[in-house]
Amino acid sequence: MPLQGGAVLTELWQNMPFQTLVVFLGLFLLIADCMKRRRPKNFPPGPLPLPFLGHILHVDVKQPHVSIKKLVEKYGNVFSMQFGTVTFVVVNGFQLVKEVLVHQGEHFLDRPQIPLRHEIFGTFGLIFSNGNSWKQERRFALSTLRNFGLGKRSLAERIQEENRYLIDAIEEEKGQPFDPHFKINNAVSNIICSIVFGDRFEYHDNRFQKLLRLLDETLHLEGSFWAQLYNSFPTLMKWIPGPHKTIFKNWEKLKSFVREAIAKHKEDLNPSETRDFIDSYLKEIAKADANSSFHEEDLLFSTLDLFFAGTETTSTTIRWALLYMAIYPDVQERVQAEIDRVIGQSRQPGMDDRDNMPYTNAVIHEVQRISNIVPLNAPRMSTSDTTLAGFHVPKGTFLIPNLTSVLFDKNEWETPDTFNPEHFLEDGQFRKREAFLPFSAGKRGCLGEQLARTEIFLFFTALLQKFTFQAPKDVKLSLQFRMGITLCPQPYQICALSR
Repeated sequence: MPLQGGAVLTELWQNMPFQTLVVFLGLFLLIADCMKRRRPKNFPPGPLPLPFLGHILHVDVKQPHVSIKKLVEKYGNVFSMQFGTVTFVVVNGFQLVKEVLVHQGEHFLDRPQIPLRHEIFGTFGLIFSNGNSWKQERRFALSTLRNFGLGKRSLAERIQEENRYLIDAIEEEKGQPFDPHFKINNAVSNIICSIVFGDRFEYHDNRFQKLLRLLDETLHLEGSFWAQLYNSFPTLMKWIPGPHKTIFKNWEKLKSFVREAIAKHKEDLNPSETRDFIDSYLKEIAKADANSSFHEEDLLFSTLDLFFAGTETTSTTIRWALLYMAIYPDVQERVQAEIDRVIGQSRQPGMDDRDNMPYTNAVIHEVQRISNIVPLNAPRMSTSDTTLAGFHVPKGTFLIPNLTSVLFDKNEWETPDTFNPEHFLEDGQFRKREAFLPFSAGKRGCLGEQLARTEIFLFFTALLQKFTFQAPKDVKLSLQFRMGITLCPQPYQICALSR
């Protein structure tokens, strides 16, 4: 009987009309998709997902943080979403984001595997590695950065030297409109390059300029709709042509640049001299035991992480700062008056000046807050079953601690949607704010926070000491942004008038 039944089913299947077969397969996949998407008990709520697509059409990829703000109004500060096969929880508001990053930091310490990133970086590097490997890599990177000046006067002196090159490059524009993007990128990148590669690159170095433009294009594409499609449907998107293919090609070129640098370091490595991060890492590999996470592949990806993170975020912040100064000339005048009073024109700004410059410090912090360059933070993953705001969060859940909701939290900021340096002033003195989290927080907070703070202060004050920034004639500057891995200003031209 079972054989006869099987024969009947086979005959029915073979004789089934094509249209019926398509409907049958569609229903089967729809039921399978619904079963797969069933939420665990007491899981955070969320909008009704579309079959297969999930909520990918709910979010405007050009401004995802704005789309999420609208969902917060409907579903509260903790809600869930689905992009293709990926389910994640979005956490909003200062108190709950702090709960995830700090108070329950050990429960949300890991990074999830994001398909596009995993295809490029695997489990290597400083940003997307986990477990003991991540702990060793981060500890080593911090120690090495300190050895090469982090937190010391020598690093500030290196930034001051680079300031001279940047100021000379801007003076070449003779007050005419120019795009400051890649001059600033080059200057900021030279600081991390001097630490990582032991060298800086001239602003007219065509090869390095091409590399910076390649990095800019890649990080922009990683925030595009095509990249989100790849992360949602990686198996399918591997076979489909599109801009996401350019991401992989560009990263291969960036890897080649770093591989060349590592090979050159290996050729002329001096056991009695350590010139930079690559030298330090190669020596660590040589002495590491068999169980260590230190090997050349991890050196490649850790170097890439330091290079792009040490270039992109700080340079983007400074570009926003110059744009805000040109749009708010009264604020620029007050900063320059403080610079003239505390520093004058005869010497460069130093880190010792910061405590005597509360208004300048407040302006820098407000630029960082309102420019919001990493709006959704780097994602986290729960390392164990836990509870958040009364909801059950199973082990392995993908979380997004939404930094936009912190930096614009109406319960923490007096005028959250307005550029207002007074957020960081009290009785004329600089005021620290607990909800100021542009570098994230906790054990996974930004590795280069201290370096970035030093760079932003020294570059910004040196530029405003020497120049007044304003819009070109008959041009109205815009605060419109361009979304990528970071939230950048749209390309703009500006005039830098010598003071």
